Amino acid sequence: MRFQTLEKWLQWQITLHHREIELGLERVLSVWRRLWDGPVPFRVVTVAGTNGKGSSVAFLEAILSSAGYRVGSFTSPHLVRYNERIRVAGEEASDETICRAFDAVDRARGETPLTFFEFSALAALQIFSQSGLDVAVLEVGLGGRLDAVNIIDPDVALITSIGLDHMAWLGGTVDEIALEKAGIMRPGKPAVYAAKFPPSSLLSYAEDLGVKLYLADQDFGYSGGAEEWDWWGPDRRWPGLPRPAMVGDYQLGNASAVLMVLSLLHAAGLSVTGLALRRGLESAVAAARFELVPGPPDTLLDVAHNPHAAAALAGNLSRGSHPGRTLAVFGMMADKDVLGVVQILSTAIDEWYLADLQVPRGMAPADVAKILASAAIDANRIYLHPTPLGAYRAARSAARDQDRIVVFGSFYLVGAVIDQVRSGELV
Repeated sequence: MRFQTLEKWLQWQITLHHREIELGLERVLSVWRRLWDGPVPFRVVTVAGTNGKGSSVAFLEAILSSAGYRVGSFTSPHLVRYNERIRVAGEEASDETICRAFDAVDRARGETPLTFFEFSALAALQIFSQSGLDVAVLEVGLGGRLDAVNIIDPDVALITSIGLDHMAWLGGTVDEIALEKAGIMRPGKPAVYAAKFPPSSLLSYAEDLGVKLYLADQDFGYSGGAEEWDWWGPDRRWPGLPRPAMVGDYQLGNASAVLMVLSLLHAAGLSVTGLALRRGLESAVAAARFELVPGPPDTLLDVAHNPHAAAALAGNLSRGSHPGRTLAVFGMMADKDVLGVVQILSTAIDEWYLADLQVPRGMAPADVAKILASAAIDANRIYLHPTPLGAYRAARSAARDQDRIVVFGSFYLVGAVIDQVRSGELV
């Protein structure tokens, strides 16, 4: 084995390939064929989309596990530990298991270069193929068509939403991005689109490919939601469902699409009882999706990092009445639509504590401050800090008991503070 620790494996992978994101399937598929011959021995759901992927994976994992199935899930990025990306039967893969999978991938690749994400995807598939799974849920890292997980044919494809993000890689219009995400669909296999108003390019692609695409509010949907909600689909209904544990009305939309996926998996031999469905809805958790850490002051953690997600965050912040101020701990990557996010949340935030993300792609706090100024935010409400934890400490010091702190803008930002926020240890 090249390395004995997970940390050393990861450090080495970062240096391997000069292109952090190199779209294309030929290299990764050639390595996978050396690792595994033939179709994988489990059902597969592949999840793509601009927002809602992590929550949808959490719903699928929780409900299918409650139904007694052995489930594997692959997600990215992680918040604190790399192990979060690969889960089997409700548990994160151990360092030892991941190191063994990395070694298998390394031996199989020979001289074939792989990106960090491709190593991750292949390692996850290697682990899943040896874990006796009933079903694997694979989250696309970027786009869909040329993403590493797309070397595996899904039994059902789920596209959660389509918005303007990663435009340098996926295209500058919603229709162009939709085509990239549509690439996870397969002829003769069903697909689900979770959002309203599907892009025309998505509909055309599905029709040309011969894919039955199930659409929200047309082929399936839900009603109610205050205390309970009812779901309907093409050939079944689930009334009186509990609200998901994850906060936000948009989580009903995510859950509704997941129920459509589960209905389609039923035809593939994976049935789910109403009891399992209810237990899964009540237990599914995706970290830092409007996650509340009670105070005082209360802290909210959210990985929103594009305008679509910012709008959902703004909606959550506006629910009900809040007597105090809202203080933001904020930082974003330089290639994101920082202005678009700020404009949506400008009226919801009273003070901004800007953090340096301490990663190469992070936008410097001074540059973020200029964008805030362009959005007519008073400079006296903006504070710059060299670290995420420093920004959070400053917000905590300034906050009164009735105030709340919202940490958002990047996985890197939330990941840097989440353990300390949850534990209350800010030393």
